[in-house]
Amino acid sequence: MSVVLVKLGISAFFGLIIGIERELKNKPVGLKTSLVISISSCLLTIVSIESAEQYSTVSGQTVMDPMRLAAQIVSGIGFLGAGVILRRSNDVISGLTTAAMIWGASGLGIAAGAGFYKEAAAGALLILISVELIPLIMKWIGPKALRQIDVKLKLIVEPETNMSDVMKQINELNVRIVNVRIKDLENDNRKMEMAASIYEKRYTTDLYDDVKKIKGIRSVEIETLD
Repeated sequence: MSVVLVKLGISAFFGLIIGIERELKNKPVGLKTSLVISISSCLLTIVSIESAEQYSTVSGQTVMDPMRLAAQIVSGIGFLGAGVILRRSNDVISGLTTAAMIWGASGLGIAAGAGFYKEAAAGALLILISVELIPLIMKWIGPKALRQIDVKLKLIVEPETNMSDVMKQINELNVRIVNVRIKDLENDNRKMEMAASIYEKRYTTDLYDDVKKIKGIRSVEIETLD
């Protein structure tokens, strides 16, 4: 059992590293998703190997591939890859952690069904800690980027307004702009859509008031992203 816990702990550590790296780059597969995938993959691999060893001794004629179940992990990840490119009407990717939790739950079910109750319990505990506790700890002691929330800005800019000046003034409001999309409108106004990050304790209403004061901006729409 101690060896299993070490393996699960190591897999959680590696998932944590990948998750932090993705979070810092504002990628959709972030901290929680990476941790769930890593822990569940490790758990399925352990079950696959140990079940082959355990049940091959029941009958001398039983032959099992110890990596057969683990080989299916790659196929199971496929639906998460599809989730990355599926977007809602507002171009926001969502539901990845939920999808990973479903996949992780299937891993726990396989483990319990094979009789690995302690391993399944350990995996479930680590997944819950990964989703609920670790993100809170990382926001407290981790990099500043982990204490930010994503927002989407939609601005209608007047025809004579310099777009670069608008972006500079928004940056001065401690808003980190990640992506910008500009579109011409029929009345010569221009529409700017920005994916950005702000400090999590900053009120969206305060940001709205600050952006509204920028000269040349006719209307402002702000959406906080989950």
